[in-house]
Amino acid sequence: MSGGSIRDKVAVVTGSTKGIGLAIAEALLAEGAKVVISSRHADEAAATAKRLDTAHPGCVASQACDVRVEAQVAALFRAAEGKFGGVDILVNNAGVGLFKNLEEMSLEEWNSVMETNVTGVFLCSRAAIPIMRRRGEGYIFNISSLAGKNAFPTASVYNASKFALTGLSEALMQEVRYDGIRVSYIMPGSVNTHFGGRAPDPANEWKLAASDVAQVVVDLLGHPSRSLPSRVEIRPSQPPKK
Repeated sequence: MSGGSIRDKVAVVTGSTKGIGLAIAEALLAEGAKVVISSRHADEAAATAKRLDTAHPGCVASQACDVRVEAQVAALFRAAEGKFGGVDILVNNAGVGLFKNLEEMSLEEWNSVMETNVTGVFLCSRAAIPIMRRRGEGYIFNISSLAGKNAFPTASVYNASKFALTGLSEALMQEVRYDGIRVSYIMPGSVNTHFGGRAPDPANEWKLAASDVAQVVVDLLGHPSRSLPSRVEIRPSQPPKK
């Protein structure tokens, strides 16, 4: 997408019923976009969309989607086209974290993280690109993590998934740049959300807020089209001193 107004653009945001995904959906709606809310759980997606539609009538839709399942991803993009006529923005935000030593991990746990954090991005991006190409432009955002460059113990599968997302994002950016489709991946540090099963903690106000990550997405959408900030690292400005 060329830099400019977000108004009336159509966005699909995966994992958008809470945390970073919800903050991004809210920020896009505030800028005048139309947004498809997505979650594995249909009731959560519908409830979130209903609440957001109160402030943005006619601009919100919902669709249940497990990004690991090809047929559900296809249904998500059919729903976006059916409701709003296409897709201009894809935010690959759906992700899971698992933090334990590799030797203690089951194959099922490994596959769950890799399939959500990497295969899901592949499936959603593959579905979005032809639609964006027909519209002449588009923007794909992959929400990654500083864990995609900084490995740490108990995060072998999470690190592996985010390191893989770096490679996927950088290659995809080069594959579609001449179709008018931009690709950026955002690498937040510590964010005060429900991620990992923990509720946001008021004692962690030093951490990033989900809205901080959402602001990056909005800013990049307005960035001049002649340049591409393909990778953005964002971290708390004043974490606790060690």
